[in-house]
Parts: sequence; structure tokens; C-alpha cells
Amino acid sequence: ADKGASIDQGISGVAESLRNLDQAESAPLALQILSSDNVSALWKETSDLSSLQDAVAQKIQDLSREKQSLEDTKKETEAAKAKLIQQQNDLISQQGSLSAVKSAQTDLLKQTKAQESTFQSILVQKQASKASFEAALLDLNAQFQHALNPSDVPTAGKGILQWPLDNVRITQYFGNTPFAQAGAYNGKGHNGIDLAAQIGTPVKAALSGIVIGTGDTDVGRCYSFGKWVMVKHQNGLSTMYAHFSDIKVVPGQTVSTGQLLGHSGETGYATGPHLHFGVYVTSNTQIIKLGVATKASTPCANVVMPVTESLAGYLNPLNYL
Repeated sequence: ADKGASIDQGISGVAESLRNLDQAESAPLALQILSSDNVSALWKETSDLSSLQDAVAQKIQDLSREKQSLEDTKKETEAAKAKLIQQQNDLISQQGSLSAVKSAQTDLLKQTKAQESTFQSILVQKQASKASFEAALLDLNAQFQHALNPSDVPTAGKGILQWPLDNVRITQYFGNTPFAQAGAYNGKGHNGIDLAAQIGTPVKAALSGIVIGTGDTDVGRCYSFGKWVMVKHQNGLSTMYAHFSDIKVVPGQTVSTGQLLGHSGETGYATGPHLHFGVYVTSNTQIIKLGVATKASTPCANVVMPVTESLAGYLNPLNYL
């Protein structure tokens, strides 16, 4: 600010000097000779004017250099500020990851009390509740069953969606996987892909859109998705993210591609920390309470989650990533 004020003052001085030079030079030479007491004085005034012109030219050059130096300093300062802001955002993200890890560890210690037998009991309970939940979910799919309009399914293509994790390692693929064949999902196949992710790993939106739902199926002891987020996109797709340790967005919020949605965990039915990533046909998907239409008896009646109206509403994420 001080340098800018100095430059402005210098510019004002140069402007005043230019006005004086213009006034002096505008008088005809004959008039200057007649109005002067002697030729020697006139010659001195002319010499002084020449010196003033040189001084003004030099001052203009000095001001130009000072202005350029000020602009360079400003750019450097702004770049340093932007770097500091990025570092601050990185630290906030790391803090969120650490908080998620600490919270998950605390919950796990409360549940297991560091005893293997207790952990095995919880796992058996999760498996039993998951079976009950899947029976209710299949019954719900049967209630809503209708043909999917092929025109509602966006054309597949690589790069339409971005990976929701920075480091990608697939631990289970879409469809009739070996795990599904072993009895999981009641033989209906895996409706997404699983990605390895330690607790606290940032999970990012695969494409810009609107958050149309979040939930926690563990509240109803259904264990399926655990903490989940669904984002609707403008291209007819909706993406589903599950097993969060914490969620950083709310329904109705607009998100951009790569924006943080939350941190991965192992909530819901998970034998280890990972991210479940699913792609749904938007027109074929509803977010409802599980007990709204199902006839199956389930303690999960009040659990809110996304459900497709036909199994064809689940798409293979790898066709769009």
C-alpha cells in the first residue's frame, strides 16, 4: 500500500511537470524573445526546460520500473497466499480423516471390548440381520417390479465418471462375483463394486450433481449399507457411496466433481473397511423407508435407503469409469 501511494504521488508530480512544460512550450519563440529581459536569460530558461524534460522522462521510467516491481511482488504474494490456503485445506481434510479413524476405533473398542469372542458374536449378528434385510429388500423389488425403459439408461463410456478415491484397488466386482456365488446377496449378484479404503480415506463425488439422500442403516440394525450417500447427476445416472465412517454433505446440497462427500469406514455389513460404489438409473430409483411397500417382516421398516424398481436399474460402474 505504501509503495502504491508513493507511485501515485510520483505520477501526480510528473503530471504537474508535463502541464508546466506544455504551457512553456506553447508560447511562440518570438513572443518569448520579446518578453525576455535579455537573450541570456531566455537561453537559460530554454536550457532549464530541456533539463526538466530529461528529468520527467527519467521519472517516468523510474515509475514504470517501480510499478512493474510492485505488480511482481503482488503476484508472488498472491501465489504464496494461495499455497497457504491449499495447505490449510489439506490439513482440514487430514484432520477429518484422523477424526473419522479415531471415531471408528472408539466405536469398535466399545463393541468388542478388545475380545475376539465378542467380535465374532457381533459378526454373526450382522450376518443374520443382513439376511433378514436382503429378504425384505428383494420383496420390495418384487413389489415395484416393472420393465426398465432402455432409453433411460445412459450410453456407457469411459471417463463419464471419475473414481471416488485417489488410490484405486478393486476388491469385489459387479454382478455374479465369487462372493455372490458363495451365498451373499441371496444369489442376486453384487449391485456395485467394492474399493479398498482404510478408515478415514476421503471419498469424492464421481461427477457434479445434487445430493438426493443420505442415511445410516445401522440405526435400524440392518447393517447393509451403513452410512451412505446418493448423488443424482444430470446425465440420468445416480451414484451410491456406502460404508462411510462420517458424512460431510446433506440432502439438497449441490456438489462438484471431486468434492469431498465424507470418509470411508466399515459401517453396515462389512468384514473390513472399504467403499461400496454403485451406479443406478435415476428414473428407476426411489429413496424410501424399507417398510413402505415390503411384506416381509423386518426390524428395518424405518430405515431409509435407495431402492431400484427393477434389478436392471443397477449398472456396472466400470462401464462409466
